[in-house]
Amino acid sequence: MSRQNYIFTSESVSEGHPDKVCDRISDTVVDLLISKDPYARIACETLTTTNRIVLAGEIRCAGDIADGEIEQAARAAVRDIGYEQDGFHWKNANFENHLHAQSADIAIGVDAQGNKDEGAGDQGIMFGYATRETDVLMPAPIQYAHGILQKMAHARKADKSLGLEPDAKSQVTLVYENGVPVRAASIVVSTQHREGLTPADVREIVRPYVLDVLPEGWMCPEEAFHVNPTGNFVIGGPDGDCGLTGRKIIVDTYGGAAPHGGGAFSGKDPTKVDRSAAYISRYLAKNVVAAGLADRCTIQLSYAIGVSQPLSIYVDTHGTGRCDEAALEKALADLVDLSPRGIRERLGLNKPIYARTAAYGHFGRDPQNDGGFSWEKTDLIDDLKSLVG
Repeated sequence: MSRQNYIFTSESVSEGHPDKVCDRISDTVVDLLISKDPYARIACETLTTTNRIVLAGEIRCAGDIADGEIEQAARAAVRDIGYEQDGFHWKNANFENHLHAQSADIAIGVDAQGNKDEGAGDQGIMFGYATRETDVLMPAPIQYAHGILQKMAHARKADKSLGLEPDAKSQVTLVYENGVPVRAASIVVSTQHREGLTPADVREIVRPYVLDVLPEGWMCPEEAFHVNPTGNFVIGGPDGDCGLTGRKIIVDTYGGAAPHGGGAFSGKDPTKVDRSAAYISRYLAKNVVAAGLADRCTIQLSYAIGVSQPLSIYVDTHGTGRCDEAALEKALADLVDLSPRGIRERLGLNKPIYARTAAYGHFGRDPQNDGGFSWEKTDLIDDLKSLVG
C-alpha cells in the first residue's frame, strides 16, 4: 500500500530561465515551419549564453523560408519574454543558425511508403499521468509552482516599476495527509530583480502572488517562506547561466510525481513520439480520471523507430481504480489510434501551437479554440464508461 502521509516537492522555472528561453526559441522555430508546411520535420536545439543565440538541428520544410526569417522569429521570442539587458538583449545578441536538412536514413523510417504507414520518429517510452489533486487533474505541487511564476510574469510585463526581471524559479513543498495535499510546508521563490531592491523588498513583491495561487489557509510558516535565499539576483538569464533546449523535462510534465520517459518536447515536430505520444498519454490518463474510473492514473506507451503502432500500452491506477486495468488498456487501444499519424489527427497537432507550451508546463492548461493544448480535452468520458462499465 502506498504511503498516505508524506511531504512532496516540485519546482518550476519561468519563461526567462535560460533553459526555457531555449525551449521557447526552439518551439518558435517549430511553429514557423509548421505554419509554412503542416508536415514539416523539425528537430531544433537552441543554446543561449551571454548575448549569444545558437541554433542547431535538422529540418525539412516544403514551404519557402525567407533569408533571416528564422532569426527574426527567434529574436521576437526573446523580446516577448522581456530580455533587454546589457548581457542578453533580443536585438543585440549574436545569432548563429546551424539548422540543416533532415537525415535521409531517418526520413526513410518515418515516411509512409506504399503499404507502410508512417512510423514513429524514434524509439522510446512515454508516460501520461492524471490525479484528482487539482481541478485540472494535475499534481498540486507542480501546478501551484507554475501558477506563482505565471502570475509574477504577468505582473512584470504589466508593471515594469515592480522591478522584477524575467529569470525566476519556484519550489512548492506540500504536506499530504491521507493521500491528499492539505497545506504548504515551505515555499521557495528566486527571482531576478532590478538593481537597488533589497531582499526584503523582493520578498514583499513576491508574497501576494504566492498567496493568490495557494488555497486559502495553505501558506507555509514565515520561517519556511524563502525568497531569493542568496540575497541578490540581478545578473540572470542566459547572461548568468548557459541555457539549452530540453533540460527542464520534469518541470514540463508532472514535477516528479509521475515517471518520465526521458525525451524532451520542445523543438520537435509531432512525428517525434517523445512529444506526441507524451501528449496522447496525458490525454488518455486525464480522460480515465475525469470519467471517474480512477483517482490517479499513469499510462505508458512504447515505440520503435519506423514502426507505426505502439509496442505496448500499460495502465496503472495505483490502487484507486474502479475497473480492471487490463480492460482499460484494451478500451483505450480500441478508442484511439495510437500510431503517430493517428495521434496527430486525433489531437490536431499539425498546427503552429507549440511556442505557448514552452513555459509553465505542457499539461494542466485549458484547451484553446485554435487547437492549442488539445490533449487536455476530456471528450472520451462517455465512450470509456460504455466500454468498461
